[in-house]
Amino acid sequence: MTPYGDPRPSGRTRFEEELMNAMNQYADSADAPEFDAPQIVRRTRRRRTVGLAAGATALILAGGGTALATSAMSGSSHPAAGSHPAASGTAAKSDATVMLYGDDPAIPIDFAGWTLEGAKSYLKKTRTKLGTVSKGTAPGCKPGSVIGVSPHAPKVVHNGDTVSFTLCAGG
Repeated sequence: MTPYGDPRPSGRTRFEEELMNAMNQYADSADAPEFDAPQIVRRTRRRRTVGLAAGATALILAGGGTALATSAMSGSSHPAAGSHPAASGTAAKSDATVMLYGDDPAIPIDFAGWTLEGAKSYLKKTRTKLGTVSKGTAPGCKPGSVIGVSPHAPKVVHNGDTVSFTLCAGG
């Protein structure tokens, strides 16, 4: 007998030959996998449909935010209801609390009476940055509510711009 290290006439050692034979026996003993092609196609179509539906929903929600902001001026409430009062369909009391957002047509947003949390939430949706927050006084304002925004109408704010707020200090 030759030890495992001695080469054979085939150029392989006995160990290599035994390993090759064992691997061939294993490969020959395995059954070929069965594929359920119709099931795979159904699953792929289902995943594609769900993905398209998710994408369409995201686009609708992104567009819906703009529609809701536009409808705020026509009497309906803002999407973050509860964090600020509903905007009225009448003209704003003062341009000091009205921010014009976007391009033609710019969307007027009246921040009068909003809480800072509600204003921050809206800034996040419009991809604008929060600037300084200062305190001020105005007759009959609710403490902590917005009484001023900068820049305000008629200046238009775009994505990435910085917006500052003045909050009511009290009474």
